Amino acid sequence: MPADRFSTATRLRALGGHAAARVYRARTRARPPRRGRLTGRAALLALVVCSLVVALAYPIRQYVSQRSDIADQRRQAERIREDVERLRDRKARLEDPAYIERLAREHLHYLRPGETGYSMLGPGDDDAERSDEDRSADQPWYGNLWGEVDTADAQR
Repeated sequence: MPADRFSTATRLRALGGHAAARVYRARTRARPPRRGRLTGRAALLALVVCSLVVALAYPIRQYVSQRSDIADQRRQAERIREDVERLRDRKARLEDPAYIERLAREHLHYLRPGETGYSMLGPGDDDAERSDEDRSADQPWYGNLWGEVDTADAQR
């Protein structure tokens, strides 16, 4: 009978119990742990992975940067659309004669014929409360110059 047809367990039974014990002892003996060695395949795999990381780092960074730029441009375009809409509304209001008249009355103090306009001074418009700068603007330049010289002399 050829030996290939039988399993190991069948062969061991045929050899006897003593031989079987020796075979099982040999299989279960603690082998010293193998040292981890860097094989050629592992080194090549590590080299390929590192090359891919290096090769893809720059394009990925560019992609992320461009996505950020696109988002910024979209936000800016939305702001500009809102500004355009606001300016269109203002243009429509400025085409209304009543609105123009109201602006002229408020800001330019325009009056209609026959109306009497009054200007009231506010609390800060009194001559007594004017600052030195305002007073110096009313004097000629040489008066200001001599005033500064006198002030400098007085501080000595």
